[in-house]
Amino acid sequence: MSDSRAASLRALLFASSAAGMLVAAPAFAADAPAEDGVIATADQQQPANLGTIDVNGQVRKPAPVSPEFVAPLVDTPRAVTIIPQTIIEQTSASSLQDLLSNSPGITFGAGEGGQPLADRPFIRGQSSGNNIFVDGVRDTGGQQREVFNLEQVEVIKGPDAVYSGRGSGGGSINLGSKSPKLNAFNNISAGVGTDGYLRGTIDSNMPLGETAGLRINLMGAQGDVPGRDAVDYDKWGAAISLGAGLGTPSSMVFSYYHLTSDQMPDYGIPLFTKLVPSATSTAPARPRTDSGILDVPYSSFYGLKARDYLTNEVDSFTFKAEHQFSDFATIRNVSRYSETLNDYVVTNPGDDGYVGRAADGTYWMKRGTKTRWNPVTTLANVTDVYGQFATGAIKHSYDVGVELTRERNRNATYSTYTTSGSTCPAGLTTVNGSPPTAAGSLGAGDCTQVFNPNPDDAWTGVINRGPISTNTTETIGVYANDSITLTERLILNLGVRWDQYSVKGVNAAATQSAGVWTTTGFTAVPERTWEFTNYQVGLVFKPTANSSLYASFATSSTPPTLSAGDQNAAGGTGTGNLADVVLDPEDTESYEVGAKANVFGDHLALSAAAFRTVRKNAAILVAAGVYEQAGEVEVKGVELGVSGSITPAWTVFGGYTYMDSELVRGAYNSVNVGDPLANTPKNSASLFTTYRLLPKLTVGGGVYYTSKSFGGNQGGAGGGGNRVYSPEWTRIDAFATYDLTDRATLQLNVKNATDEENIIRTNGVHHADVAAGRQAILALNLRF
Repeated sequence: MSDSRAASLRALLFASSAAGMLVAAPAFAADAPAEDGVIATADQQQPANLGTIDVNGQVRKPAPVSPEFVAPLVDTPRAVTIIPQTIIEQTSASSLQDLLSNSPGITFGAGEGGQPLADRPFIRGQSSGNNIFVDGVRDTGGQQREVFNLEQVEVIKGPDAVYSGRGSGGGSINLGSKSPKLNAFNNISAGVGTDGYLRGTIDSNMPLGETAGLRINLMGAQGDVPGRDAVDYDKWGAAISLGAGLGTPSSMVFSYYHLTSDQMPDYGIPLFTKLVPSATSTAPARPRTDSGILDVPYSSFYGLKARDYLTNEVDSFTFKAEHQFSDFATIRNVSRYSETLNDYVVTNPGDDGYVGRAADGTYWMKRGTKTRWNPVTTLANVTDVYGQFATGAIKHSYDVGVELTRERNRNATYSTYTTSGSTCPAGLTTVNGSPPTAAGSLGAGDCTQVFNPNPDDAWTGVINRGPISTNTTETIGVYANDSITLTERLILNLGVRWDQYSVKGVNAAATQSAGVWTTTGFTAVPERTWEFTNYQVGLVFKPTANSSLYASFATSSTPPTLSAGDQNAAGGTGTGNLADVVLDPEDTESYEVGAKANVFGDHLALSAAAFRTVRKNAAILVAAGVYEQAGEVEVKGVELGVSGSITPAWTVFGGYTYMDSELVRGAYNSVNVGDPLANTPKNSASLFTTYRLLPKLTVGGGVYYTSKSFGGNQGGAGGGGNRVYSPEWTRIDAFATYDLTDRATLQLNVKNATDEENIIRTNGVHHADVAAGRQAILALNLRF
């Protein structure tokens, strides 16, 4: 960590603690009742108020922030999970990946196979990294997202093109940001923990007159990843939001968000198959595990502290204007300009293919590298008109809108030429790959022991950025949604969306020698344009006002420039006989039936859904040298969800997902047909619960379970790729809070309390990512 960033973090933590002590000190003498404007914590809220704060400072039940949701959740005919601010705070989450562990059925893919080191969620077996939104606007660019400025996270399961447009076969994730309120409050948190954990946040809301407000959120954090040698991070963020006309028919909100994150990237531990690719190779001393993961301590780190790095930067400007003409029509416009940067050099253990055995019997491997320099700029504008009206006895709740976006994505790689460092020992004999031609030829500074890697190896060398390739994406989306109340018990939900999606680019070509790039030319990629229309139809039957039974059908389209991964890419043509053919989008359709109910006086929300999702039209090899768009995958499953309070003292949040996935049709000679899909575990469950044991003491915790999950970089309708898998794992977290006063609370979180060693995902052909070990965090939370 740089001295300047460390100083900034210490200053924020000191400010958090000092401000809190000034506020809390008088209250230690005698407990005082909460005053107007004090925001209640989760422990002080009323039962089932797992919600957020509205413009008047009142706790409201979770609801999607986008006007595209034209009905309450209980009347929306599809599976939707809303993770409220309370869960964000109680679980001590600090990243989107942490937080989404509370929504079963979502896994995260590894950053490999052309995919960036960034958030790569898979929803119902489909890669959804391109389907992350902030306040209803697509959040582009590879990044690892923070949660300090979030009020809630909305997860839509299944094809949702009518809400989010292209590339949404598995679903989408919308992050709801904190926004200005009309009451004054300050929430401050300062936390310390094991493994060098330090985190401070400030959330301050200041009314500016009767209809305006300013909200400022600050965050600074640093620490190590428990159980992972040499993996650390430091980051800071700021969010400023100014609103005018709040609580009136006409309002405007301007927001700015910034995040800087620096960390040591981690590609986990190698796979056994990388060391022994064929039956004729000499096996390393350690036996193969059933999962295909190399049998090494989970603390093993193969990177170089002197070379590797990962930097994420985000700057985003958003302007939202809204005017209500009447109950019939409200117009809302959101404009955003954002810049993101994903910049890294990471060691991919053994990826260069050489493994050698020294005379003393030790095994050595070359440290392969993956690099990326990827800035993305985005300009987006979304306009909605929504409201309610009646045609006779039939009531309508509708939304119509237009989305316009332009994304400019630049990509380059780095050379990592070694001039001095840790050489391989003399006398190596080959284990796999081509044999070394001379002692030390695996590469000076690029070699480490397979079973005893040293991240502190000395390294000096040249890191130069290569020539830049560019692609530009432009989209137009027009959509309409209507919730039609036919009778008191029957609701028809209709949605349709048309999209035009265009991509063009310039690809750079270069050669590299001794760390120096020589550009050999640039090739323009012709502009490709696709148009597609998607829809959803749902029928809701309401046995009571607080319950529903539903059936729905929905579709989505994934352009070929997205089907192979999470980032837009120029091109869109196939291979072989399809090399000059512009491919059609892959199509996804889903059938879903379910039930929802709000019980216990509307304090507890229950949901259940059964679904079948089919994705078609992937380009596959159907005969020798012949490709067709005929690939198909299927995912069938069941989801259960619970959120709210069972009693005034007992709250729960969690669910269970069962997914039966299958590669229905792949290449004509594929051995993977019938295999489960990558990153799609058959069973996953989570439950976070709290119980107020004493008036000032609340205890609880979380249980998280995932069955084994196959690895691989499947794109389109690809399968598991091989038999490498992440074994099933269970994590148990502990939680407790104690109210020191009405304004000060101590919160204790123990993550992975049993210190279980888990693999959270495998790349399938390169590496396995290790879960964090046990960590204890103690935070002082203050409110005034």
